[in-house]
Amino acid sequence: MDNSKVKEIAEKCFRDEAEALLGLIPQLDEGFEKAVDMMYHCCGHVIVTGVGKSGHVGAKMAATLASTGTPSFFLNAQDALHGDLGMITDDDIVVMISNSGNTDELLRLVDCLQIRKVPIIGMTGNPDSLIARNSDTHIRVWVEKEACPLNLAPTSSTTAAIAMGDALACVLMELRDFKKNDFARFHPGGSLGYKLVTKVKDVMYKGNFPILPPHMRLGDALIHISNGKLGLGVVMDGEKIMGIITDGDIRRAVEGAQSNFFQLSVSDVMTKTPKTIDPDAKLTKIQAMFRKYKIHSLLVVDKDEHLIGIVDYFAIMQ
Repeated sequence: MDNSKVKEIAEKCFRDEAEALLGLIPQLDEGFEKAVDMMYHCCGHVIVTGVGKSGHVGAKMAATLASTGTPSFFLNAQDALHGDLGMITDDDIVVMISNSGNTDELLRLVDCLQIRKVPIIGMTGNPDSLIARNSDTHIRVWVEKEACPLNLAPTSSTTAAIAMGDALACVLMELRDFKKNDFARFHPGGSLGYKLVTKVKDVMYKGNFPILPPHMRLGDALIHISNGKLGLGVVMDGEKIMGIITDGDIRRAVEGAQSNFFQLSVSDVMTKTPKTIDPDAKLTKIQAMFRKYKIHSLLVVDKDEHLIGIVDYFAIMQ
């Protein structure tokens, strides 16, 4: 198979699945709204279950809900039939995911849940299915066709189910006014948690950064900046911050001034309004400022605008 054919098949898969996702929009109805209301007011856990590929979708949905403020876990339907039903309390809600809506293992759970009056949210591709008809509310996730060339393997249908689960999580996040600090509490590990809980003062350079007087010649400034190993110098007059100058500023000055370069002083090329940040700010704020202003370093100042540190791009590279 040539490369053009490979790309053609992949592109068709992307288009088919994209169309399936857009096809979910008109399917949002009162069933979806009721499901959101039930999950929002649930006093226990939102328990998600499914079999096969739908089970994998359910595990992802439960993980997303749990990490965004809705207590949730995935329950294997087969295990539930062999004792794990005891994990479900009367305060819980069960979300059943099945493309056909007639999955045998899930149907065997329905009667057990109804006897205990545990609410059921059905998520299927068939509103006339047994699961849909026996649910307290039903979310329709129907796709016209699978992206699979044989129209057999769950592809578009599982992508659509994952997206519907994400939509539920997003709506619930808004209803709960779920913020970054809340997110950090559930993600203490890894890069994401690091940036959400770590403060500027924890990673800033606290000393030995080059302080330059505004009258210093650029040639001397370049040596100081090089020795400082931060790629910049802070221009100060006493305790007052006058500006910031980077090795890039000096290189551009060389290109522009040429023979007049050695006559220039730091004050001629420095940035006179450097961006500053509070030492108690989180690393996520640094990241946002770097993107907004297209810079790589920030001066850390106290409430009196005194320089107490420097933080750069590498502080968030965890």
